[in-house]
Amino acid sequence: MSSVSPAKQTTSDLNAIAETALTIAEATIQEGKSFAVRCHRVGTHPYSSVELCRELGEKILIKLEPRNPTVNLTAPDITVTVEVRDAEAYVYAETLHGSGGFPLGTQAKTVCLLSGGIDSPVACWLAMKRGSPTIPIYVDNSPFTDDAAKQKAIQTAKKLQEWSAGFIRKIYIVPNGENMKKIQQEAPARFTCLLCKRLMYRIAEQIAQTEKAYGIITGEAIGEQASQTMHNLFAIDEAATLYPIHRPLLGFDKIETEAVARKIGTFEISIQKAKGCTAAPSQPSTQAKLQAVKEAEEKLNIAGMVQAALQATEVLIL
Repeated sequence: MSSVSPAKQTTSDLNAIAETALTIAEATIQEGKSFAVRCHRVGTHPYSSVELCRELGEKILIKLEPRNPTVNLTAPDITVTVEVRDAEAYVYAETLHGSGGFPLGTQAKTVCLLSGGIDSPVACWLAMKRGSPTIPIYVDNSPFTDDAAKQKAIQTAKKLQEWSAGFIRKIYIVPNGENMKKIQQEAPARFTCLLCKRLMYRIAEQIAQTEKAYGIITGEAIGEQASQTMHNLFAIDEAATLYPIHRPLLGFDKIETEAVARKIGTFEISIQKAKGCTAAPSQPSTQAKLQAVKEAEEKLNIAGMVQAALQATEVLIL
């Protein structure tokens, strides 16, 4: 929804419109404020749009003379708008702006890797804004993270669900700590985050199949973290063989992302203190070669790790 304007309905009779417009003008135009009247018509009427605007403007000036209102057609404080549709008319002076986009459900469902940080909730919301219902997935790397990190993800998921009335409210909680221990033990440290991301994608694909979804949303943006360079995004994308990875924030910078987070109500949740993932290496690879990553992955029982994580997954109803 782009905007909504609470309006009073009346007939297209000029006197009826004037009476309604004066009521709204009295309630909205304060002492010394400027106003304008805008009129739009569809149908045949004994007056033109210009004539209607002029008539209403004169009546408002006379009615509110003690308040000393002024007419400003360029940048008025208050705009009284009249929409005439054949035999009916609608009069309003307030427009409430919405988020825009498409109604939720007009596009296919997706799943979203939700960390609880600033970026991923915004990515989820942007997909929802374009009509795609999203099912959040939190990959829990405890004991490398703490319960506060999980609670942030749950709280941001609840906040996002406030934008999706009428849709099932749930989040997948996927335990991944044991898998992280195996990655640390068996693979080069510089690839830890890349192998973790590749594993997350595979887990998300299985959940997407269960949910009959059509894609995976992530909060990755170019260069935002070491794992999000273009080289590394190429290396981790190869792990997703069943579903496309969608990155609504790919070209965003942090300031742009934070602005949206504040707008949708997730920012204050996301900045709460929580333990960062201690499995992240001190010197991560920033230009990983796909072949080298795949060779490191061969030492791991990836299929078994995915299944173990899925079997322990909890679906939390929000």
